[in-house]
Amino acid sequence: MIRISNLSFAYSHGEFCLSIPALTVGEQKTTAIVGPSGSGKTTLLALLAGILTPDNGTIDVGGVCVSNLSESDRRRWRLEHAGLVFQDFELLPYLSVLDNILLPFRIGHSGALTTELRKQAAQLAAVVGLEKHIRRSVTRLSQGERQRVAIARALLTEPTLILADEPTGNLDPVNSDRILDLLFDQVRKRESTLVMVTHDHALLPRFDAVVSFNELLQLQTAEAGEQE
Repeated sequence: MIRISNLSFAYSHGEFCLSIPALTVGEQKTTAIVGPSGSGKTTLLALLAGILTPDNGTIDVGGVCVSNLSESDRRRWRLEHAGLVFQDFELLPYLSVLDNILLPFRIGHSGALTTELRKQAAQLAAVVGLEKHIRRSVTRLSQGERQRVAIARALLTEPTLILADEPTGNLDPVNSDRILDLLFDQVRKRESTLVMVTHDHALLPRFDAVVSFNELLQLQTAEAGEQE
């Protein structure tokens, strides 16, 4: 379960400030986050992953207070427990599809880069429809194909927490359904928790819960009004 309490965060540049008085995300559930562009949805995912740390407040993920960990401990926790799908994919252009999928194990995961692991990566590539491209450089892929590489990479470590930022944004309807099925299947089989930012409201009925950033902002405004 994810619990956020009295969270506030501001970048060192600009006027953006994210403030969430309280938020709970159910364990082993699928949760969609919706809201207008620029409201802080991507920033929230980065905070949940420990990539960013709040200025105030706490973020507890599965009994671990991620916001209180050191930078090195957050990195270790992220590699071992979280699968991340970023909007910009963060693939390494000089690596093949297969090696990009294997990247979490190359940069510090506790597991060994075994033949069996390579087989699992190849199987994931096949599941997302990239079995014919596993030796190809990611620079030769379309945006949608790169998105699918990023999703396969996020699932390889069998994470307990999956954080996905618009994972179907560059995909056609057929591949969107395939990717959502894959993510939900991971949640069911591995007893994971999925938090996914999306602008596609047609997908929302498939989720266990939907978090509206508009409602969070209204809660923040209401609490501020009560304090005046």
